[in-house]
Amino acid sequence: MDIRHATLTDAKGIAKVHVDSWKSTYRDIIPNDFLEKLSYDQRTDLWNQNISKEENYVFVAVNSDGEIIGFADCGKRESNNVDNSGDLTSIYLLEEYQEKGIGKQLLKQLFLKFEELSFNRVFVEVLEDNKTRYFYEYYGAKLIKTDEILIGGVHLNLLTYEWKNLNEVLAKLA
Repeated sequence: MDIRHATLTDAKGIAKVHVDSWKSTYRDIIPNDFLEKLSYDQRTDLWNQNISKEENYVFVAVNSDGEIIGFADCGKRESNNVDNSGDLTSIYLLEEYQEKGIGKQLLKQLFLKFEELSFNRVFVEVLEDNKTRYFYEYYGAKLIKTDEILIGGVHLNLLTYEWKNLNEVLAKLA
């Protein structure tokens, strides 16, 4: 397994992981009819745009066969007005590759990027019913805000977490 920066040629593979992992991660959280409408083509277009943005940093996890099995990205959301801070935008893995330490490796890559960018605070948004929130909590993220959002006609709680000490996170990831 290898983790590297994503290139435009990775957009299709990232899109497949994005759609497939949403279908497994959000099963019984987001309505199935919404999840079934997710499109590889639409997500490929989205990832072509995301990878092309200079201020966006995308990493992929690739298995020994060269297939993308996970991805992570970070940067600074337009809505983030906090100086010297950034946003962990996503970490997704195919279900069969979860709980094998790959998410930890992707998280480490993101935090090394945050350190390189001289960010001293990092935010992440996660649905309350997404078990990934416990992963973030394990690595020291603190809940700072809860908002209600609408996805697929269902009201869900969106939690915002913050890390204030990147060195502590990197030490725990070492």
